[in-house]
Amino acid sequence: MEVRIGDRTAEVELISKDDNKVSISIDGNIYDVDIVMAENGLCSIITKDGKSYNAEIKRPNKDKEYTVNVLFDSYQVEMIDLHTKYLRSRKNAESGAVQDRIFSPMPGKVIKILVNKGDRVEAGTSVIIVEAMKMQSEYKVKNASIIKDIHVAEGDTIKGDETLISLSPVTE
Repeated sequence: MEVRIGDRTAEVELISKDDNKVSISIDGNIYDVDIVMAENGLCSIITKDGKSYNAEIKRPNKDKEYTVNVLFDSYQVEMIDLHTKYLRSRKNAESGAVQDRIFSPMPGKVIKILVNKGDRVEAGTSVIIVEAMKMQSEYKVKNASIIKDIHVAEGDTIKGDETLISLSPVTE
C-alpha cells in the first residue's frame, strides 16, 4: 500500500503483527515498533531503540484520509490501496488526456503481449493482458498510437504503477 503524507508518498507493507508488536517496511526500510491504540484516536508508538512517540489520528470525512497530530505538527495522510489505485487509473483513462504509457495499477503477472515494438494501433486496441488478484485484465490504448517500447516480457511479475508499454501518439 502507498501512504501519502503531504507531498511525499511512501510504499508501506505490514510484515508481521503480534499483539502490539508490529514490523513494517517503509520504502524498503524495516521498522519494529510497539503500537498501542487508545480511545479517541490516540496512539503511543515505541521504537525498538526505546524512542517514544504519541500521535492523535483523526478521520475527518473520507474513508482513507486522516489527520495525524504529533507534538506541534499536523499531517494530512492518505492511504492508497490497490482499490484506490485501480479507481484512479480508470478515471485517468476516461479523462481524455493523451496516453503515453500502459501500466497496471496493481502488482501482477504479464500473461500475454499482443503487440510488437513499432506497431501502429488504433484506439481501443488491446495491447497486453495482465493477471492480478486471480483476474485477467486486457489493457487497451485509448488513442491511436505507435508502440514506442515494451518494457516487460510474458511471464514477468510486475509492480503496481510500473510502465509496461510506452506509447507515442499518431500524428497525421
